[in-house]
Amino acid sequence: MGVHLLRALRARPQLEIHLIATAAALRTLALENPEISYADVKALAHYVHDVKDIAASPASGSYPMEAMVVIPASMHTVASMAHGIADNLLLRCADVFLKERRNLIVVPRETPLHLGHLRNMATLAEYGACILPPMVAFYHHPKTVEDIIGHTVGKVLDQLRLPQDQFPPWEGPRSGLPLP
Repeated sequence: MGVHLLRALRARPQLEIHLIATAAALRTLALENPEISYADVKALAHYVHDVKDIAASPASGSYPMEAMVVIPASMHTVASMAHGIADNLLLRCADVFLKERRNLIVVPRETPLHLGHLRNMATLAEYGACILPPMVAFYHHPKTVEDIIGHTVGKVLDQLRLPQDQFPPWEGPRSGLPLP
């Protein structure tokens, strides 16, 4: 999902893209997408920050950034954000976005969820974050895994207030379909 979002954002030349990848994200990328290298992912961003560098520019509220997307967000990351633990650059940036009341979009990665997960996500929502789980929808009639991923990416783009072409907007049922 993260790579798909980076590709969609990169297609918009007016945007400046910053990338922060955790060790877990890099491990997951290698396991789930062995055909995509981290070098390929880094090429989609304008700036790549070391997750250990808490002095990087996005760590400050004075650095002008409009939105942050954590996609996917592990439950460790969700819990850390919910409890103000900012011991790496990704978490520090999320903390800045929350305190500055900026647009923070969190796409959690886990199922099923226990009560602690739900409470951490509720806490983030109370702080102002948008919790956007990657829910499978069928109203756009997906045919491939890419279509399903595109739906989530399109929902993220909607939250970023960017036009999206990942799936068509719902316009109601096609005429002639019987009502239940």
